[in-house]
Amino acid sequence: MEYYISISTLNDFIFCPYSIYLHNVYMDTDEGMYQATPQTKGKIAHEPVDSKTSSNRKDEILSLPVLSEQLGVMGKIDVYRKKEKKLIERKYQLKQIYQGQIYQLWAQYFCMVEMGYEVEKIAFYEISTNKAIPISLPTVENKQELMGFIQSFREYNPATPFVANPNKCHHCIYCNLCDKTEENNVY
Repeated sequence: MEYYISISTLNDFIFCPYSIYLHNVYMDTDEGMYQATPQTKGKIAHEPVDSKTSSNRKDEILSLPVLSEQLGVMGKIDVYRKKEKKLIERKYQLKQIYQGQIYQLWAQYFCMVEMGYEVEKIAFYEISTNKAIPISLPTVENKQELMGFIQSFREYNPATPFVANPNKCHHCIYCNLCDKTEENNVY
């Protein structure tokens, strides 16, 4: 039986596959035990979308559950502006856009299209600066790239020897709880 991958874990998988395991281990514990300031700020900033109170515009759909049978992914989009046919992923702060974040937005786009929505534009919205960052629509090649990445996610074997990346570990919220590194995070 195939299972659906949560779109939100795509970026986590690129960052560190082991962090997905740690997230599942600690998800029922007090978030204060592992969440750092960036995650707390992001969660607070995201609450208005999740509760569907960030906008009262009639042309906006907020926090819509999405699914793609073709990709085998599911999740929620942040904002879809019907008049503009624009899909928006909100982030508190974007110092840099990482490939995993792009994969998340592409996956949301393909879900929306598969579900029958017309999407002509996609963008990130940086809450802290009130700035939209347009992203090119994914091409056929981009879709193949995303499908290959999702396949590598499905085939990942946690028993594979783990090599810690100190640069990433420093920024991992689970760093101080991780048994794979002696690093401490910067938070």
